Amino acid sequence: MDNLTRVTIDFDTSHLIFPTIIAIVLGLLGLAILVRDRAAILGSGRMWATTFRAMDKTRFFGALALTIVYFLLMVPVGNIWPNAGYGFLICSVPYVVALGLLFMHARTPAAIGAMLAVAVIAPPLIWWLFSEIFFLTLP
Repeated sequence: MDNLTRVTIDFDTSHLIFPTIIAIVLGLLGLAILVRDRAAILGSGRMWATTFRAMDKTRFFGALALTIVYFLLMVPVGNIWPNAGYGFLICSVPYVVALGLLFMHARTPAAIGAMLAVAVIAPPLIWWLFSEIFFLTLP
């Protein structure tokens, strides 16, 4: 009877409970969409082929590669100063600059200056907001 009033928490895995539940729910919802719209999904090959031919592959794959590198570097850089969010801060500035240059059509000095201002101001502002207002540390 004494065991019914005792709660033990495994802190090594307790943070995985809600992400696991959400992943299962999203998987079930995705499966329901696949079952419901299977005819439309199977017939969408021509639309995707047209879309892939017409898309800007340099920007698409460049943004994909930059995002992957950004996420891969954020944690190792953040581990240099643990629980301070410097990985986010240090990696976000060049990421925003690189994405801005990648998607900028007219690279005028004014446009580059505005993009650099956003790249230098936005990540520290977000970092401050999360750490000081929400009390959350970023990687």
